Amino acid sequence: MDLAILWFVIIAVLWTGYLVLEGFDFGVGMLLSVLPRGGREQRDSERRVLINTIGPVWDGNEVWLLTAGGATFAAFPEWYATMFSGFYLPLLIILLGLVARGVAFEYRGKISDARWARRCDLAIQAGSWIPAVMWGVAFGNLVRGLLLDADFQYVGGFWALLNPFALAGGLTTLILFLLHGSVFVALKTDGDLRERAGRLASGLSVVALVVAGGWAVWAQLAYSVTWTWAAVAVAALALVGVVVAARARREGVAFTLSAVAIASAVVLIFGSMYPDVIPALDGGVSLSVAEASSTPYTLTVMSWVAVVLTPLVIAYQAWTYWVFRRRLSSKDMPAPAGLSWRKIKDAAF
Repeated sequence: MDLAILWFVIIAVLWTGYLVLEGFDFGVGMLLSVLPRGGREQRDSERRVLINTIGPVWDGNEVWLLTAGGATFAAFPEWYATMFSGFYLPLLIILLGLVARGVAFEYRGKISDARWARRCDLAIQAGSWIPAVMWGVAFGNLVRGLLLDADFQYVGGFWALLNPFALAGGLTTLILFLLHGSVFVALKTDGDLRERAGRLASGLSVVALVVAGGWAVWAQLAYSVTWTWAAVAVAALALVGVVVAARARREGVAFTLSAVAIASAVVLIFGSMYPDVIPALDGGVSLSVAEASSTPYTLTVMSWVAVVLTPLVIAYQAWTYWVFRRRLSSKDMPAPAGLSWRKIKDAAF
């Protein structure tokens, strides 16, 4: 296989890992004010349960994004330059959301104050809802194509990115991540919270089947090629399986199948783009895999590094998930141990 094509496939795999793993992170964050019930203390305890389900793994999941971005920069510098300049504002919005979300995860429990906790919860939710939509918008535009000039510079403007097909893609990723997150919560928690998450997943699975199925058929008919019908079929079957498994409260099966559906969507997206990394729109210029790739020497060195390091990274992340596999409930949450604002002021002054 040509090394440029190989790295196009590898980048697709890296995005698959990111969207599958970070997808349930986003889902949990979006559900932070949806699933908790009861009085103020009970709701706060259940929010802490939700945060702790992803607490040990969320930052490791984001490594897939960093790796995908770094691999794109090294293997396809022209693609990286065109995409990151054309999507500058959307990517900046995503980055700000991820930064706010990460800071809130780390510092929510440092201060024992209800207002502080509410602000951190809002940051986590905003940092989950916004990227969940914006990634779908970005990938929708890559499938549809961008208007590039002869120098492969995007000339369409920000508002052109918010076209109906791309917005439908944003709605699709939003629903898929909500479903993925609710199934994950049902898989990782116990008691009433698990039951609520299971009921929500059961309802969302039907919505996801309709919304994601509609967008996939639209993408296939308007912008894709014949062989990606297989990806559409696999995604549809997986989502049907999620509907059945969620209603039967088979959380492990439902989570696996929702991951398969997201992975199939990535196959559809990258299959629709190939042999370009950025297809043309309205008679513009396409940027192909061959035109965007680095030199064969660079790709060869990258391939050997990937062969050595990738198994180690995957093994470490798998071990992390195994260590933190136990279900959680409110009874597992100790009393808050954060500092008060008065203690912080006394220590500072």
